[in-house]
Amino acid sequence: MLFPSDFLTRLEYLSIISKRVFRGSLLAQRRTVQMGSGIEFSDHREYAQGDDFRYLDWNVYARHGDLLLKRFQEEQDLNVYLMLDCSRSMGFGDPPKFDLARHLIAALAYIALADLDRITVLAFSEKIVNEFPLTRGKARILPLMRFLEKLKVTGHNTNLGRSAQGLIHRNNRPGLAVVVSDLFDEHGFEAGLDQLRYRRFDGHVIQLFDPKEADPALLGDVEMVDVETESLRKVTVTEKNVRKYKELFAEHQSSVRTYCRNYEIGCTQTPATIPFDDLVLRMMRESGQVG
Repeated sequence: MLFPSDFLTRLEYLSIISKRVFRGSLLAQRRTVQMGSGIEFSDHREYAQGDDFRYLDWNVYARHGDLLLKRFQEEQDLNVYLMLDCSRSMGFGDPPKFDLARHLIAALAYIALADLDRITVLAFSEKIVNEFPLTRGKARILPLMRFLEKLKVTGHNTNLGRSAQGLIHRNNRPGLAVVVSDLFDEHGFEAGLDQLRYRRFDGHVIQLFDPKEADPALLGDVEMVDVETESLRKVTVTEKNVRKYKELFAEHQSSVRTYCRNYEIGCTQTPATIPFDDLVLRMMRESGQVG
């Protein structure tokens, strides 16, 4: 069973403690300055001909004779686009990376829905292969969990660039795009993230890996299976091969961190063996807003 019996209880706990956290960390800023009535006072500006007198600060005028208009910060709805990698490499591991990925998608969706944001889930491999339509309201979490349970790993390769195009071509307004993937993309993960940046999406990358991918215990004659193409190859693995592989894996992980740091994209890298709620709490602590 993908979702244990206490899963919703754990989601509600995360939602409660993240009410304030995600507004300033994983979830993008949604406050814009508006004229007139709003939620939180921001500042004043001088009156200009044609401005609406209803927005004048009459208290300031009575004390000082200055014509100043009130400006407020007003919260705007946020669209959260959750991009879930369903390529075959996500099925690797015990438990599979795909299980943690779906737990994380459900958790982030619940937190956003509880905060009255709109969410959609886009499952992708070589392209977008399935979609949970844009929706809002906590009651939508059960249909979303059923949707996630039915998803299977599919496709032969990851193509984040083509999948990002699929999101953009849906004419969705910019919002927060969270990519949950191992980022084993032969086309280069940068292509997809570049497109999201150019279209003014706020980004966050959650990169999952299995411990055996970081430190494979292989030596001697082995038969290796490409989990994405399912092709077989008999090889002799030497200690030199293992060292070179570890170097390449570390370089890949470092390139993800460097890209995200350079373009101010949130980045979380984690083994897929960690419980989803522990990972979400860790992400909150790293945002500096949970002790």
